[in-house]
Amino acid sequence: ATHTLTNAAGCDSVVTLNLTINYSSSGIDIQTACDSLTWIDGVTYTTTNNTAIHTLTNAAGCDSVVTLDLTINYSNSGTDTQTACDSLTWIDGVTYIASNNTATHTLTNAAGCDSVVTLDLTINYSNSGTDIITACDSLTWIDGVTYTTSNNTAIHTLTNSNGCDSVVSLDLTINE
Repeated sequence: ATHTLTNAAGCDSVVTLNLTINYSSSGIDIQTACDSLTWIDGVTYTTTNNTAIHTLTNAAGCDSVVTLDLTINYSNSGTDTQTACDSLTWIDGVTYIASNNTATHTLTNAAGCDSVVTLDLTINYSNSGTDIITACDSLTWIDGVTYTTSNNTAIHTLTNSNGCDSVVSLDLTINE
């Protein structure tokens, strides 16, 4: 565009306008995070948010307004209560032979965040013993078998008060 002016001497003075228009810009920052997100505005968001805005400067030197579109997913935790006889191989791959309530293992929940599981394990133990018997002619033992000769190889498994195996070995002497 040109414009004609009159200068101080009364002559025409032609002024040419060389104008560049720069434009502001805007955009949306789509974010998904677990539990919290510290955004470019320095604020830590702990809930889903689609209203926060922050103004930056674009390459042309104009405002660049960014709107946050944030989805917050949450971590969770729980306790895995287990009772086992003698040992338990847990989800962490460790075989536990004693009660334990401190072991933890981290999985990923459906939202893609941590799911921390704490083990609450009670280990009960099996036991064993020998039933020493001397009998005349024959013996019908706890396994339902009638023995007519001495025997030290028969075994029978019962359940102890903890719900675990109680293995009884027979040491039988038959006198005729």
